[in-house]
Amino acid sequence: MSESERNERRRVVAMVGNPTSDKGRGAKVDAQVLGLLEEAGRAHNFDVIDITGTSFDDSLNQARERAHEYDYLVVVGGDGMIALGANAVGCSGKPLGIVATGSGNDFARGLKLPVNRIETAVEGIVGAIVRGSHIDVDMGRVTSLDGGYAVDPSTGEEYEYQESKSAEHPIDRYYAGMLSCGLDASINDRANHSHLPTGTMRYFAAVLVELTHMKRYGYHIKATLADGTTDERDIITPLLTIANSRHIGGGIEVSPYSCFSDGLLDLVWMDHVPNFGECAVAISNAYNGKLLASKVFGWKRIREIEVTRAAEGDEPPVLMADGEYIGHLPFRVVAEDCALRVLVPPAVAAREVDSRQEVLDVIARDGRDPVTGQFA
Repeated sequence: MSESERNERRRVVAMVGNPTSDKGRGAKVDAQVLGLLEEAGRAHNFDVIDITGTSFDDSLNQARERAHEYDYLVVVGGDGMIALGANAVGCSGKPLGIVATGSGNDFARGLKLPVNRIETAVEGIVGAIVRGSHIDVDMGRVTSLDGGYAVDPSTGEEYEYQESKSAEHPIDRYYAGMLSCGLDASINDRANHSHLPTGTMRYFAAVLVELTHMKRYGYHIKATLADGTTDERDIITPLLTIANSRHIGGGIEVSPYSCFSDGLLDLVWMDHVPNFGECAVAISNAYNGKLLASKVFGWKRIREIEVTRAAEGDEPPVLMADGEYIGHLPFRVVAEDCALRVLVPPAVAAREVDSRQEVLDVIARDGRDPVTGQFA
């Protein structure tokens, strides 16, 4: 379609909601957002369509198959819905609008977007559409290696397979926040099944429970680091995370050195099983950006990584990313530089979401080398 043809027709905003979230109350939120968008569309000359499906996979398929019908995609919900949006429009240049109403909202929090403020979020999206303001952020892309396979993203249950799990349902997913591979995935899974009222409470309670019976999972990693060198080794650890954003679990800063637009991912792991005192310090630093100041944690900046099963250690749990279940290793992750375009208000677009110099200052504060990740 030519630029003149695009300018002649009315723009179209597609919305994907999550009506089953929050015990069905998500449907009311979806209706409110749809109404606000339709009202704004009448004022600013754009149409709105609701392409919400019956499940995560159905909504994702709808968003992909009907991509030619819309110019902007708006998702309503938590980090799982952002994962849906990222996989629908990632690497396409088509902008994604976020109405963050979930339990975690970690990606939106990192971008300094409104959280659980529906009218403010919609106003920001409409302002971004009218003024053409956006930012481009990195994503991670995880694909299965031979033997790895996907699971149902909403439940974590295995699909029905005919011959080969890997061949029938290979992993091929983008994620905007973190790929959780160990203790962090177990915490996420426990929080998903919690009946506590808020996301922060669910995750904090899950952290306390999981820390009491940590396992030592066995990973073999082969990573291309930021400087182009290769690091290959076994890591036997309770926790392994491949992060694009800083937060998980409603504000826990697992990866405080992450930048949204540096073209890199951050590999974070536990160097050893912490004792009681080290656990107490880690919990106290989980919300203040100082988690990686502890020698309990290893950290490296990476461009890509392959993760397979080590000969030693426990079997890792189901991988999770952005609150959704992904699948089982082995897998490969690649950093996709500025692959996701996000609608943000002009004031947000005008400022740096995360300053690389500020991150370097934090790394120096914690006594780490920014290239090797080692403590000075």
